[in-house]
Amino acid sequence: MKKEAIFSSLKELREKSKKRKFPQSLDLIINLKQFDIKKTENKVDIFLVLPNSIGKKLKICGLVDKEMVTQAKEVFDKVITKEQFPTLKKQELKRIAEEYDFFVAQSTLMVEIARYFGKIFGPRRKMPNPKSGCVVATTANLKSLYEKLQKTIRLTTKNELSIKCMIGKETLSDEEIADNMIAVYENIIKMLPNEKGNIDKILLKFTMSNAIEVKDE
Repeated sequence: MKKEAIFSSLKELREKSKKRKFPQSLDLIINLKQFDIKKTENKVDIFLVLPNSIGKKLKICGLVDKEMVTQAKEVFDKVITKEQFPTLKKQELKRIAEEYDFFVAQSTLMVEIARYFGKIFGPRRKMPNPKSGCVVATTANLKSLYEKLQKTIRLTTKNELSIKCMIGKETLSDEEIADNMIAVYENIIKMLPNEKGNIDKILLKFTMSNAIEVKDE
């Protein structure tokens, strides 16, 4: 994918979109074709570290035991200790699941975390995931993980021939947006059975705008 095509599409999108009182999110939509999405081997579900931040601070919560409490409290936006797990009520768990973007778990606590958090976090796709690096040993460097997660997004086809993700805020430079977009595109095509042959359309849109097709010719 050429940067020139992205720059041209961004220019058109900015010109056609109404100015809002808040910085809108920029969403990338990749429509797919020509393969059976229901086959397990064809499903896309990866965590990707982008070249640039998406322009939004992601909130991260640590689920830890005494070995990691001190470091976790220095780094994360919220820390829940093992002793607190049984005290959390259903409504509070729902609120926490909605408020935080990633949950980092001490690996030795995964059985307890599944027991106390699984029913609420699981359906919301918020359980600590090893693919994102969010299940850690007690020796892990939590500061570097926190910084990495600020640039991490999840790419998934779910059950439709489309991948949708936020790649930045409109306040980012065109160069930063283009770098993020190319990173997503290049990683997605590696996951598809026929690579570029499975791409139908690539679209960009702001939160409250119509979509613009990116024509990479």
